[in-house]
Amino acid sequence: MNKNSKIVMAVVFTVVCIFGGYRYYQTQENAKKITSIETAAVSRKDLKTIVSATGTIRPINSVEVSAKITARIKSILVKENDPVTSGQTVAILDGKDYEAKRDQAQYKVTNTKIKLERAQRLYNMGAGTKSDLDDAQFNYDTAVSDLAEAESDVAETVITAPMSGIVVGEPKSSGTMAVQGTSNPTVIMNIADSTQKQIRAKVDETDIGNIRVGEDATFTVDAYTGKTFTARVSGISQTDVNNTWDTSSSSTSASSSSSSSTSSSSSSVIYYYVTLDLDDPDDVLRLGMTARVDITTAQKDNVVCIPIAALKTNDHGPYVLIVDKSGQTQQTPVTTGIYSGDDVEILSGLQEGEAVSIAYTAPKTSSSKNQAGPPPPM
Repeated sequence: MNKNSKIVMAVVFTVVCIFGGYRYYQTQENAKKITSIETAAVSRKDLKTIVSATGTIRPINSVEVSAKITARIKSILVKENDPVTSGQTVAILDGKDYEAKRDQAQYKVTNTKIKLERAQRLYNMGAGTKSDLDDAQFNYDTAVSDLAEAESDVAETVITAPMSGIVVGEPKSSGTMAVQGTSNPTVIMNIADSTQKQIRAKVDETDIGNIRVGEDATFTVDAYTGKTFTARVSGISQTDVNNTWDTSSSSTSASSSSSSSTSSSSSSVIYYYVTLDLDDPDDVLRLGMTARVDITTAQKDNVVCIPIAALKTNDHGPYVLIVDKSGQTQQTPVTTGIYSGDDVEILSGLQEGEAVSIAYTAPKTSSSKNQAGPPPPM
């Protein structure tokens, strides 16, 4: 082999080594780039949007039984959990004082009636004046009115059930003074219709706009682990639970501690009451139980979706980074639909099977010096 042939072969060998080294280096760099980007596949799933809330089970119809007069309770005729019907006598008050007032009123009616008749006869004979007759008539009418009031008070000593249901909780005991009033009367007992129950749940203001009357819900209670009950939204309150919009109602309290109340109200979370009618055919749920409610606000089957972690946003709207086989990324705008847990529906911009970036990890290098690498996707 002559000298020129050896030189040519050396050059070829060198070129082959350089090309092979470059290809190896490029392969390693691409491998590093691919491993530095965590990806997820665009897939199809059944998605469901849920609003979670916590509420209390209570009866749809209930009433507090109190007295219309002030008297001591003579006897209680029912006990807790007893069924009652509307109009049934449930308690009797001590009516001795009211019976005495009734008897006095009856005597006054009899007396004023005799005087009225006498004044009428004298007036008819011309021996009495019209003024005397009018006074006698007024006294008689007043006595009749007083008697009617006294008889009504005696009747109020018998307490009857205003509705059918069951006695909820322990009634007041005999000997307790039942005080009448409109602001703070003595509650003798509570009666509720336990066959029809509902949940009153508190929903955050960020979620209240997604809830509609008629939407289905499920809920659980601690008393029955692993069992799920169903319910439906029947009402949505138009005001928050604390009526924070009504500044006039809290002006007095606010003036005493304006600085502290202002800071607390500005940072407090606003909640709205949502009422749900529940299904309890076996009557196993008890009033006052805490219900953890999941309200289904949207549901779609077999839709294109990606993890929420892959969704990014800029001034132009939502987008994702599509990752090709070589590890290169391409920013692609997308149109989103409903959100469900960790996934989001994609209405346009992606196809099933494509890979999208969901996280970025800087590749490890053997050099001890800091080297600037590509920035993580935003």
